Amino acid sequence: MTEDNSNPPQAEEFHEPDSQTAEEAARCIAAETQENAASRDAREKLEQNLKDELGQEKDRYLRLYAEFDNYKKRVARDKEELIKYGNESLLYELLPVIDNLEMAMKHSSNDTASASGGGLAQGVEITLKEFLRVIDKFGLSPIDASGKMFDPSLHHAMTQVERDDIDENMVVEEFRKGYMFSEKVLRPSLVAVSKKTVRSDSVGEETLTLNTDTDTKINIIEEEA
Repeated sequence: MTEDNSNPPQAEEFHEPDSQTAEEAARCIAAETQENAASRDAREKLEQNLKDELGQEKDRYLRLYAEFDNYKKRVARDKEELIKYGNESLLYELLPVIDNLEMAMKHSSNDTASASGGGLAQGVEITLKEFLRVIDKFGLSPIDASGKMFDPSLHHAMTQVERDDIDENMVVEEFRKGYMFSEKVLRPSLVAVSKKTVRSDSVGEETLTLNTDTDTKINIIEEEA
């Protein structure tokens, strides 16, 4: 029988850590904890900065979108105005022509006794009607002023006329016809506006004085009688 000469396993010796090793381990743990906390704070700060930048970019985008939308609306409105009122200057220059034709028709109508005068009046009237028909297609229309209430947005008062038979601020005479271009006043009407007659107080006082003197004289005569 062969003897087992191998040595039996010996138990490992346990060495109790000294105080210096424990302090180093504690320092390492503390440093690692601080590093983790600093890393977490930096990560949270970075996330907050990214959120702030994203919010700023979103606000900038919304403002730019609103400005661009307003720009498109303004361009569309300007284009519509240009199409609608593109002939404004031309029609305004034609208004004196209409005035002259109306004046010519008025004067020629006074000379209807002769054949030439009647033919001239008729020719001017036909020309004026055709001219008004054409410009009406482009949105030009006369302002109806006579007998209407005075409107400062449509009428320009040249003078006031004392009238007791009508209300105040009524158009009693039209010196020059006004015109509308679509919904815009191209030229206001030149008119005369009514006002009530102003009664003089001095006349009333004088009449009252005369009546008083007359009553006094009548009383004196009765006493003498």
